[in-house]
Amino acid sequence: MNGDETIRLRLDIAYDGTNFAGWARQPDLRTVRDVLETALGVVFRRFGTPPELTVAGRTDAGVHASGQVAHIDLSPEQFAALDLRPRQRAAGKILHEYAKGPAALVRRVNGILGLDSDVVLLGASVAPEGFDARFSGLWRRYEYRIADMDVVKNPLRRNYVLTYPARLDVERMDAAASTLVGLHDWIAYCKPREFATTIRELQDFRWEKDEDGILLARVKADAFCHSMVRSLVGACVAVGAGKLEIDDLVRLRDQRQRTSEYIVMPAKGLTLVQVGYPADIDMGLRADLTRARRNQAAFDLEAGNRLQ
Repeated sequence: MNGDETIRLRLDIAYDGTNFAGWARQPDLRTVRDVLETALGVVFRRFGTPPELTVAGRTDAGVHASGQVAHIDLSPEQFAALDLRPRQRAAGKILHEYAKGPAALVRRVNGILGLDSDVVLLGASVAPEGFDARFSGLWRRYEYRIADMDVVKNPLRRNYVLTYPARLDVERMDAAASTLVGLHDWIAYCKPREFATTIRELQDFRWEKDEDGILLARVKADAFCHSMVRSLVGACVAVGAGKLEIDDLVRLRDQRQRTSEYIVMPAKGLTLVQVGYPADIDMGLRADLTRARRNQAAFDLEAGNRLQ
């Protein structure tokens, strides 16, 4: 529950980002948020303005997700209207079983999206007190996949695996990635947004090869700046290709400015796989702490700009 008047639902979402201009709403462009909110508008059409989505992390154009999280707030009337009664065919066979509340929302939204939709609602549940999909998150985990010249090309993977036309040394890439873990200012590896801090805790960064020989990066942080994961991957690729040394990645980070010594990798290889949250009892406290930290960072940045 979220207060006395609304019911907050947690939504778990997956999508193929190939044909989306990212998550966030953009004029005249197809986005994940627009597609889902249009479906929600159909479900709640008799209640006027549909509920709006708050997301754990706004993915960029072309980025995929298998573990995205969002929330919506419903009035008691909207929540009660979700229930689906059994429907029967002419022959008396049940078309679908009784579905109630969040389970009914999943069935309705996915039915509106269609069988071949590139976005799917994986699940829905009543959120614990204080839950905020964005601000309650403890960490986000991404994966990036690359097929170098040692991997046989597979057209079935073209939307989510980047093909790289050279041989990459995964051991060097893994060694370079490990040097970056920790709490740092990542302005050299991202595109900073106005009044937003670029200080993040990179909690895990490693490379390995899967059973098909595909190079797989696992990247985990409390949060990520814009283009940060693709920049980190690009720097590691430069190491794997012999264009940078292992220690160069820390050097570039500590210079605190963008560089042309590596290429920011395309979005197609990147997938948001999981968002971590605290125990239910700590949801509200975590959200409050995150909001306070973000607000303080924005205040400090604005104050610094005024002094320049």
